[in-house]
Amino acid sequence: MEFFNKSKAVRLRSHLDKYLCADEDQMKVRQSRNDTTKKVIWIVELVEGNSHLIRLKSCTGQYLTASEDPFFLGMTGKKVFQTSSDSASLIEWEPIRDGFQVKLRTKGGSLLRANGATYPWRNSITHDMLHRSTTHNWVLWDVITVDSSQFDGSFKDFESQLSRFSSSLSEDFMDSPTSPWSLESVQSPMRLSTQRGMEFFQKAKAVRLKNRHEKYLVAEEDEESVTQERNGSSKAARWIVEFTQDGNFIRLKSCFGKYLTASNSPFLLGMTGNKVLQTLPRRLDSSVEWEPIKDGLHVKLKTRYGNFLRANGGLPPWRNSVTHDVPHRTATQDWILWDIDVLEIQVHADSPKPRVEEVVVHPISEPSSPPKGSNFSKNSMKLESSGSFVNSTQKAVDGRMIYYIIADDNGNVEDGIEGESFNFKGNGVYELTHKLEEETGLEDIIVCTRSPLNGKLYPLKLQLPPNNATMHVVVVPSSSRAGRGFTKPDSQ
Repeated sequence: MEFFNKSKAVRLRSHLDKYLCADEDQMKVRQSRNDTTKKVIWIVELVEGNSHLIRLKSCTGQYLTASEDPFFLGMTGKKVFQTSSDSASLIEWEPIRDGFQVKLRTKGGSLLRANGATYPWRNSITHDMLHRSTTHNWVLWDVITVDSSQFDGSFKDFESQLSRFSSSLSEDFMDSPTSPWSLESVQSPMRLSTQRGMEFFQKAKAVRLKNRHEKYLVAEEDEESVTQERNGSSKAARWIVEFTQDGNFIRLKSCFGKYLTASNSPFLLGMTGNKVLQTLPRRLDSSVEWEPIKDGLHVKLKTRYGNFLRANGGLPPWRNSVTHDVPHRTATQDWILWDIDVLEIQVHADSPKPRVEEVVVHPISEPSSPPKGSNFSKNSMKLESSGSFVNSTQKAVDGRMIYYIIADDNGNVEDGIEGESFNFKGNGVYELTHKLEEETGLEDIIVCTRSPLNGKLYPLKLQLPPNNATMHVVVVPSSSRAGRGFTKPDSQ
């Protein structure tokens, strides 16, 4: 009921990405992809004396009704109409939460179902019992709240306006910016969330995905399996991002050139959850398309059919497996949440070049007591500009700026020294370590960052921060007293 308690009007979206629609004949109910029309808006009425039930009134003022008429003689499934019936058993629906979606159940126990397949089933709405696991998603609905705050006056005014214009307004008016039912005014929280979910990928060329088990989505060497691993620095954890033409979905390509695919094969017979594989279909279809949906600071990846990419926990064979499914238990709700680390960004050739400000060169005075082993000298040069160095020179090149200082035997560095710098185009600690060995002439070093809170050194591990952020690091020779106290990160 939490989906409806604070909602005065809603749209209901099926697993086919279509909306529950009231026909203008004031009788039929079907599915429609047009989410801007008034016909997909349903007014929510709470049933007095029973807080678990609701009624749904269409724009024509009729109620969503579970009839007793069979959709087809000899087949399961009964018709759903719009009627003005006052029979509670026909017009009252019980919302049942199923993960992030809802099922609507009649008093007789049947469920509101959005049918697929070929005509005459296509786009039809029935109420039925679940008989097959393959049609489980057909009874799941996304509930999208319609914002009635755009209307002057009370909600009663909104309701009366909706009914008054039930058949007199054209679809063109519904799509116009001035229409209170236009896409701008009834933009749903879920749609906004979906759009915000694309923020994580908009400029990304390559990413890695970390789940709630602190493991990364990886492509196995058999070029078919997809699993989880703690090692996020391997090439198997790197996924290339491709965008679909509509801009709402992405494809993820593994290091083997194959796509992350939501298959129809069950992970275990008799259990929910289907396999996620790497495949290279002849024709790119919906099985390789994922819709990013923002959830706080995380992302959910949703298939075209309403399932979510899920990182499983527990004992073998579930441990480290990846499936697509709808979470059915509260304990596993966060198994479909992913953190996105951007490893490489898109660089567009037609993007304007940044303006580089005038650069003035000044000598740096020799530090009063340079760190032992440091390669700083009197002849070291420093670049300054009328703006910041980061805002001018750094933006004029690809990659990130690395500033480094060499620590003494005890791991101490002198405060106030910015250190030497260079531009770095890699992503991993292993690559950065080799680059710093070339820059410093030292061998077997450990790359560290210094905590701004306590000044202590901490070795870098796995990948570098995303978005090519400027880094300040400290180089510690492994043979030094400080270096012997660290465990060197594993190289790839």
